[in-house]
Amino acid sequence: MNVVIALVIFIIGGIGGFFATRLLSNTSQEQRKLADQVTKSETALDQYKLDVAEHLSSSAKLLDQMNNTCQTAMKQMQESTQLLQKATTAEVEGMPFFSAETQQQLAQTATLRHQKRSSETAEGMTEAPLDYSGNPSGLFADQKQKVTTTV
Repeated sequence: MNVVIALVIFIIGGIGGFFATRLLSNTSQEQRKLADQVTKSETALDQYKLDVAEHLSSSAKLLDQMNNTCQTAMKQMQESTQLLQKATTAEVEGMPFFSAETQQQLAQTATLRHQKRSSETAEGMTEAPLDYSGNPSGLFADQKQKVTTTV
């Protein structure tokens, strides 16, 4: 009977051990899967950090290049403005808009026009307008006009 009891205990222990390893193996498999996922997530996070750092460094380089280009452009603009200011103040005063021949022709035309105007104004000042003279023209008179056309 000792043998039978030992055999029954051995069988019960074997069945208990089978189920215990089965349960433990399931949890260990889940733990392995979770550990794999954690390592994959950590590697993905590290790669993402590297990508972000690379992107930020390239953006900083591009911004530095843009800054240098803008500074160069500003220097060129300042030099151009200074050259223009020098050119406009020094050269414009000594450089006429029209050539010498054209300026002479314009001066002759202007003198001819001024002579005409002065003679016209002299003639106009000797006579008063007709409506203010001794013999009115009748435009502003309060008389009724005769109608020449009848329907």
